[in-house]
Amino acid sequence: MQYMKLRFAPYWLVSFFCLFSGLTASAQSVPDNVIQIDGVTMTADSLRAVPDVTIQVKNKNRGVESEYTGVFSLVCYKGDTLEFTCVGFRPKQFVVSKDLKGEYYSMIQLMVQDTFYLPETIIRPLPTREQFDYAFKHWRIPNDNYELARRNTDAYVLRAIAYTLPRDGREQQARLMQQQAREAVYYGQQQPMNILNPLAWGEFFEAWKRGDFRRDNNPYNAYNTYNSSTNY
Repeated sequence: MQYMKLRFAPYWLVSFFCLFSGLTASAQSVPDNVIQIDGVTMTADSLRAVPDVTIQVKNKNRGVESEYTGVFSLVCYKGDTLEFTCVGFRPKQFVVSKDLKGEYYSMIQLMVQDTFYLPETIIRPLPTREQFDYAFKHWRIPNDNYELARRNTDAYVLRAIAYTLPRDGREQQARLMQQQAREAVYYGQQQPMNILNPLAWGEFFEAWKRGDFRRDNNPYNAYNTYNSSTNY
């Protein structure tokens, strides 16, 4: 039994040595084929940084985007083709040479601006004069946000809206204090009634002559009329 162990021991040692040599060789071959590319994308005419450039390895689902300063970093294999694409610039390709030495490579990719020609667009009026007159009279074009904001911030409209809103805490407190102060003045006696006050009747007649009680001069009625005629 001891003789058989000594007999098969060299075979186990040889197998282990071959396996270890294969793993070492494969581990050393992988880094030699991998390279890290650090670069920057710039315009070809003014050398300004081009951000948001997509750098993708051709035929592989891997890639990065350049930063705001145009800097990018990508790990790929030697022999791969890098594709540079960006809106407003012509696409570019860069072939990573297999003869590059080392594990790092720096590059500057110049991007050329591209011009897009849009098809011609002709804006024409309505076909006939009758259709234009009908559209001008009956079409209801909704107001934009600027027009709505202008109408809602109108001083007369804000004053009309104020008549319909309840009092806030500060206004309610001021009204209560005024009422308490008025009651304190006539404490222990009957408050006077202005129904028999000639000065109050004089002010009432002057307001009647000025037209303060007309329907058109009532802010609350004007606010209701404005809301019914406004298209929101």
